[in-house]
This record gives sequence, C-alpha cells and structure tokens, in this order.
Amino acid sequence: MRIGELAKRSGVSVRALRYYEEQRLLESSRTSGGQRDYPEEAVDRVRFIQQLYAAGLPSKTIVGFLPCVTTGRATQQMFDKLLAERDRIAAHIDEMVQAKTKLDRVIEEVIAAGVVAEDPTAAAVPTGG
Repeated sequence: MRIGELAKRSGVSVRALRYYEEQRLLESSRTSGGQRDYPEEAVDRVRFIQQLYAAGLPSKTIVGFLPCVTTGRATQQMFDKLLAERDRIAAHIDEMVQAKTKLDRVIEEVIAAGVVAEDPTAAAVPTGG
C-alpha cells in the first residue's frame, strides 16, 4: 500500500511515517516509479509504534525492540529491557488508576454537594461602601 493509504489506515500523518523510516522503525520497498510501498502488516506495526511512543519510549528504544517483534526472539539483554519497560509501563498505569480513583471521589463529592455557578475558591470581591 502507498504511504497515503498507510497514513489513513493507521491514523498517523505521512510526515510521521517518513520520520519512522528515518529512525529505522518502519521499512518500505519502492515501486518502479520510486513511490513507497508498504506491506499490509505495516498498519499494525505503526499502531504498535504509536502505542510505545504514547507509553513514553523513545525511538532508539523502540528500534531495539523491533527485531523481537518481527522474529519473536531476543538476546538476554533485549529480553531484560523488554521486561523493564513493561514493568515501567505497568507502574505508570497503576499511578494513573490511582489518580483516576481520586478524581472519581472528588466528582462524587461535587455531585453530593451540588455544582455551583461560580468558582468556590475565588475570593469574595468586596463591594464599595
């Protein structure tokens, strides 16, 4: 598929896809006319790259993981890095769940107390007199 089709199907800009190629995160072949051509599995790969970026992994780390993704095999060092990143993401998820739980409590308290028209933390404005 062409780069525009991959961008549309993966929800990523054409510019981002070119960047992924520059960073060796994504590969394409070239047509006789010089246009990029991607295999069907590129859609899932791009989505996975996006998920790893969203989880805070830099492109250098992601590049190191891609051979494992492709082959299902890893050196001990690669495997240890996979585990460490997975554990870091899990810890971040736990923190996010805790923050959501606290916000849920605040929302419940606001619902119980009622929503006010003005900011309750705003200082009363003195009237002239």
